Amino acid sequence: MFAQPPPPGRLRLPQIRSLLRPHAKTLFVAFLAVLVETGADVLEPWPIKVVVDNVLQSKKLRPGLGAVVLQVFGDNKYAILDFALAAIMLIAIVGALSGFLEKYLTNSIAQWIAHDLRRQLYQRIQRLSLADHGKSRRGEFVARVTTDIDAVQDFISTAMLGLVSSTLTLVGMVAVMAYVNWRFTLIGLSITPLLAVVVYSYTRRIKQATRKVKKQETELMSSVAEVLSAIHVVQAFAREDYQVRQFDLESRQTVEAGLAARAMKAKLPPLVDVIVAAGTCLVLGYGAHLALSGRLTTGVLVVLLLYLGKTYKPIRDLSKMTNSLTKASVSYDRIQEVFQADGSVRDLPAARIAPPFRGLIEFDHVTVKYTGEHPALRDVSFRIEPGQVVAIVGSSGAGKSTIASLIPRFLDPVAGSVRVDGTDVREYTLKSLRDQFSFVLQDTTLFRASIWENIAYGRHDAEPEDTVRAAMLANAHDFITRFPEGYATLVGERGATLSGGERQRIAIARAIVRNSPILILDEPTTGLDAASEQTVVEALHRLMQGRTCIVIAHHLSTIRKADMILVVKEASIVERGTHDDLLARGGAYAALFSLQQVSST
Repeated sequence: MFAQPPPPGRLRLPQIRSLLRPHAKTLFVAFLAVLVETGADVLEPWPIKVVVDNVLQSKKLRPGLGAVVLQVFGDNKYAILDFALAAIMLIAIVGALSGFLEKYLTNSIAQWIAHDLRRQLYQRIQRLSLADHGKSRRGEFVARVTTDIDAVQDFISTAMLGLVSSTLTLVGMVAVMAYVNWRFTLIGLSITPLLAVVVYSYTRRIKQATRKVKKQETELMSSVAEVLSAIHVVQAFAREDYQVRQFDLESRQTVEAGLAARAMKAKLPPLVDVIVAAGTCLVLGYGAHLALSGRLTTGVLVVLLLYLGKTYKPIRDLSKMTNSLTKASVSYDRIQEVFQADGSVRDLPAARIAPPFRGLIEFDHVTVKYTGEHPALRDVSFRIEPGQVVAIVGSSGAGKSTIASLIPRFLDPVAGSVRVDGTDVREYTLKSLRDQFSFVLQDTTLFRASIWENIAYGRHDAEPEDTVRAAMLANAHDFITRFPEGYATLVGERGATLSGGERQRIAIARAIVRNSPILILDEPTTGLDAASEQTVVEALHRLMQGRTCIVIAHHLSTIRKADMILVVKEASIVERGTHDDLLARGGAYAALFSLQQVSST
């Protein structure tokens, strides 16, 4: 479902700007701290030059600096030594404080950016249509919300300003070295083109390997999520050993992809170190010849070598940041794939807030296709008057659920229109449209929360008395009050701590609280015993009063009193009418009813 990822590359500047813009002030302070830290790095070798040249070799300080040392420390070698030692400590303290400030601020920025990204991504996932969700495995979304955002956060907190700091330090060191001896500097930088080629080449290959690792990790996470969500099926069929073998296979594939990526990443730092060592040999040999011939003082040689080491350090650091940068770039691309997904159902530019519905529903020559050429619905038309109960029947896969899904826009038709109260549902915003529907489905989903919260989920502003009243109407109040904690009782994930009938009655109470004009029922009594079914049916009759109801029916005996029955076969409506009318015709409905009567005896 996701858009094609962009070709391997780096995080692009517009992307970084959009992430950082809300934190511009904090980032500016962090950048100032980086500048101070860089300045401290650039100044750090100079006190050593003073010790070698002006203390050990008795050379005079420059006039301006000499006057400051004379006034503050005195006029002798020990005074100059004290000045050099004080300068070393001052530079170290300033560098340490600015480094702490930069790391604290960047970590703060990274945390908040991760929060913003996580919230926006989760919001986007919530807005994707059910069809879009059906095309992707659950673990894909979980991986993007967790590990991918963690990789972006790690890059911002550890590498982003580190790249700036290393670059500024490199420029500062080169500038100072060029000022002292430009020939020396050119020799030191002669290895740069080779370094650039090596780093660029490996960065692209590392990113490709990292993308494979991310894909394999997502597959593993998806498999785990899928199995855990169906653990009752796994245990019911005693397939634990099989699932362990499958997990072991996918885990091994993840390990192999990770080792291949790690091997690629591990090659870069040693290559950089060897190239840097070659550059150091060139510079050391040239500098030693200059010193031996008297064209370079020992102090200048020492400080140049120190600067050279500091120049190569940010080069090494930049190469080591490749891993963090490529991981962040791959992860950000994966996050953007969700944001850029062309959702099949979304608010149109001119969509407006839906008014309160009366409940008139019309299908006008509606055709739906999921994939391929075969339609899920073909040229379907019908009309439901406000307050009517309409049942949709047919064999599995005939298109019953598709019809029900079109009304609240869980999917859109490729031809024709679905109208509520005379207006195409696509002209309304999704939220305002769906706010006027209630659902009681065959597979009831409850959240790991209190019973009160699960009932009130149908309406965010529901008062406690509203939920109690709804529970009474849904025949749920009695069993709820038998729990020691009553309405505060915690429901297990997906309602696992409740029976099927109890779950359905809570779902009905949730629909009652919502109090919407249109109700969609997807055979809510399937799988219940006779006693539970009777209790649930009583509650459903109360819920259906005064509402337009669409009932997806599998047990035809439960829809005898429906105002209209639509018989769906091979993506089309082949019959419509009341129960008695359809039986009298002796067509498809009569055949289905007869078959169920025989199977139930």
